Amino acid sequence: MNSNKPDKSNGLSYSDAGVDIDAGNAFVEAIKPAVKSTSRPGSNPEIGGFGGLFDLKAAGFDDPVLVAANDGVGTKLKIAIEAGIHSTVGIDLVAMCVNDLIVQGAEPLFFLDYLATGKLNLEEAKQVVEGIAEGCRQAGAALIGGETAEMPGMYQDADYDLAGFSVGAVEREKILPSNDISDGDVLLGLGSSGVHSNGFSLVRRIVELEGLDWNSPAPYAPGKALGEALLEPTRIYVRPLVAALRETNAIKALAHVTGGGFIENIPRVLPDSLGAVINLDEITPPAVFGWLAKAGGIEVKEMLRTFNCGIGMVIVTAPENVGTVSDVLTREGEEVTQIGRLSAEGGLKFEGSLKW
Repeated sequence: MNSNKPDKSNGLSYSDAGVDIDAGNAFVEAIKPAVKSTSRPGSNPEIGGFGGLFDLKAAGFDDPVLVAANDGVGTKLKIAIEAGIHSTVGIDLVAMCVNDLIVQGAEPLFFLDYLATGKLNLEEAKQVVEGIAEGCRQAGAALIGGETAEMPGMYQDADYDLAGFSVGAVEREKILPSNDISDGDVLLGLGSSGVHSNGFSLVRRIVELEGLDWNSPAPYAPGKALGEALLEPTRIYVRPLVAALRETNAIKALAHVTGGGFIENIPRVLPDSLGAVINLDEITPPAVFGWLAKAGGIEVKEMLRTFNCGIGMVIVTAPENVGTVSDVLTREGEEVTQIGRLSAEGGLKFEGSLKW
């Protein structure tokens, strides 16, 4: 006789199917302080309703256009799960969405998350959401709601998945890219914190081939375990760029260097008539990229179309405005490098070489 078979005389409950409603309610209560910490003008810091509210007028916009973005963390999440480090992937989740909003000139207003798991682990989930709240604070976005789905049979063991959704606003006349991008404009690059949240399927394959695990010493980061080093969160560029946009009115376009690297992301914001010349000699990649290139035997072109290689955001501005834009960004804590120029020749060309 199967002792695990439920007693039909008492009827089945949701918990018999593996879903704990009480744990979900306890989770909502546990994350309320983190959510409230992200409040901003226009938001309602209370959660638990059927939808999140946001007042655009209270946020100070006159003629706003809404911009929406959604994304995930990719297989970087697998490293977090296997390494048991859950406090930073929430920052990655927010970064991947809000960095896509700012490239269109939009200030992120609010964020919603979706967390799906087979069995809700309250402490792990709380760490994830606290990371999301930290990302929202860095971006100036309010965490106004989300969904936690406990789905036994869909996710195994300790697995969970994350998705994020963000909405921003930009005054209609400030939408990027602008229509005055021209030959000779300068490309400025903002330094990345590491791999960010793209290319981790290749990263994980290299780790496997090297015979390492997440507790192994990081070959490129003395004093850190490999899992901890690889989980360095994605840099959020929103506040510095909002400052530069408002104070200089000199940014013509922005490109978030995510999946597709330089090769696919820079052309996305340029007119068809223009190309770009990138001087690789000006870029100093973080040590992780040198290790990945060497350990994986990865060609430079493949590195440039898979990873950010040290530049997480690219800015287009006129030559006469380089100093003004750079000064604001530097003041706001960014590492700014002049990495190239636009060209009427078309296409994307590279000069020099990356120094691993």
